[in-house]
Amino acid sequence: MGRTVPTFTMVIQQEMESWTKFRRGLRKEDQEALDELFRAARLQLAGSAYAARPIPFESVAMSMLLAQHRMIREVQRSLAVILEKTGRAVSEPPSAATAGEKQGEGGRGTDDDTHHRRLAV
Repeated sequence: MGRTVPTFTMVIQQEMESWTKFRRGLRKEDQEALDELFRAARLQLAGSAYAARPIPFESVAMSMLLAQHRMIREVQRSLAVILEKTGRAVSEPPSAATAGEKQGEGGRGTDDDTHHRRLAV
């Protein structure tokens, strides 16, 4: 006889349980953040079950990343609206030419330039 395949809800619960010791070692606010990430994974049950990945945590992690990306986009849109209402321009990341002009002899920009490029999405 074949084995019963667990539902993805059960898989997520098993993953949560496997991270219990890690969670215990976190500060309270980080425990809450981890719980939110697992809640986000539960919101993508259909996609995760449909993907049927050989390593279920891949689907869990992708669901968490998707939730984070959606939040980032929402914050970006909200910021753009606020900047537009206040009459401030939405800053664009520096172009390659502008970044190249700021580079010194070593061919590298300043730490501030690098930081700005990393933050620009």
